[in-house]
Amino acid sequence: MSLPIIAILRGITPSEAPAAAAALIETGITTIEVPLNSPDPFDSIAAMAKAHGQAALIGAGTVLTVEQVQRVHEAGGQLIVSPNTDTAVIRATADLGMQSWPGVFTPTEAFAALSAGATGLKLFPGNMAGPAGLKAIRAVLPKGTQVYAVGGAGPENFEEWIAASADGFGIGSALYKPGISASEIGARAADLVDAYKAAIA
Repeated sequence: MSLPIIAILRGITPSEAPAAAAALIETGITTIEVPLNSPDPFDSIAAMAKAHGQAALIGAGTVLTVEQVQRVHEAGGQLIVSPNTDTAVIRATADLGMQSWPGVFTPTEAFAALSAGATGLKLFPGNMAGPAGLKAIRAVLPKGTQVYAVGGAGPENFEEWIAASADGFGIGSALYKPGISASEIGARAADLVDAYKAAIA
């Protein structure tokens, strides 16, 4: 079972990346992003895509330019996550057949992102909008729009976000902090998956 969770591996290095991805995949978390403000992010993406590209959707976060989209594609990535709504970035991503998850905070940004070809929307920062903010935006979004809460969403409030119509989550420090081992990533991921499954039960 592939879960609607994007693992955010901010700060990971290329030598750690394949083992970290394997630990996540083992628990059912099969969507993984390496933020581009990590060390050698394109090398990490390439290493994970080579080792696990058939088992997981791997790509980049904090993607701000069309050139970065191209570099992620060349590294074998299939996922582009951004903190903002940049229609040129979204279009370039869609043109390359990759998944596009731009950051949105308002209905205006949400509709611009969807018009440009976004796969789904990243409500960011989630802790500023809160579940109530998501519920309000959801009322005007096209039916079936996928919205993931990122920032301020985690095991302690999965239930609240799901009740407000969150389709999934981007999770960073609860899963990964620089320097932790692959086994620790796996343990954190297993706990997170248990919390998510309990919230949807």
